[in-house]
Amino acid sequence: MRMRALALSIPAAIGLAAAAMAAPCGNSASGFSAWKTAFAAEAARAGVGPRGLSALAATQYAQRTINADRNQKSFRLSYAEFCRKRGCDAIVSQGRQRKARSPGFYAALERAYGVPAGVLLAIHGMETGFGRFMGDSNVLNATATLTYDCRRPEFFRPHLIGALKMIDRGMMSPASIGAMHGELGHTQFLPGNALTYGQDGNGDGRIDLTDMTDALASTANYLRRKGWRPGQPYQPGSRNFEVLKEWNAASVYQRALAEIGTGIDD
Repeated sequence: MRMRALALSIPAAIGLAAAAMAAPCGNSASGFSAWKTAFAAEAARAGVGPRGLSALAATQYAQRTINADRNQKSFRLSYAEFCRKRGCDAIVSQGRQRKARSPGFYAALERAYGVPAGVLLAIHGMETGFGRFMGDSNVLNATATLTYDCRRPEFFRPHLIGALKMIDRGMMSPASIGAMHGELGHTQFLPGNALTYGQDGNGDGRIDLTDMTDALASTANYLRRKGWRPGQPYQPGSRNFEVLKEWNAASVYQRALAEIGTGIDD
């Protein structure tokens, strides 16, 4: 019994040690500077280098991001209300026009990744109005603030680590601008996903999600690696609809992607 008690205590001790090393969260700007110092040690253990650590040290608490995070109301709307607010019909119309102008481009993406034009155009339209507005917030400040904030630190931690590694590798600048929650580019990738799923779609040797070709190739790659089945339907109840849930957790958003995509491809 003594040996069993000792064996059980080892993982518990490891867990306590990890918890002690973790940077404490906070719900106001007052603890942000101390948190950055603690998180720098975590980041270094995760493989972040000097450029990334220097960028982390210079981050600022993003109160606008916290305000936006506490005020997400559109996902509570009915589907009809959500679509009126987000302009689903306009996205279908514009998506059809864009597909008709560049059929070879979207066909090539579907050959490479198995994801049809309608789905990619639905995401592109919903996220940034086909690239018309990709955000006005500092990506690193937003991601660091949300990792520090007590509401969802574990969700955002890999995205902050991803952003810092992207800075190390020259894939992102500390001054990069994106959406309020740190999303990047035409289809609004969180940094950890950009690092994992990003693709050089235009063949210039770098991944730049502010480039439409790179962004759409990265989006298609993300869906395919999450389990997208080429040539299969993507309406509710299908396997591919489950993959759309990987893109956004809100049920109204998932339904909008499915219906907009079908409207574009029909």
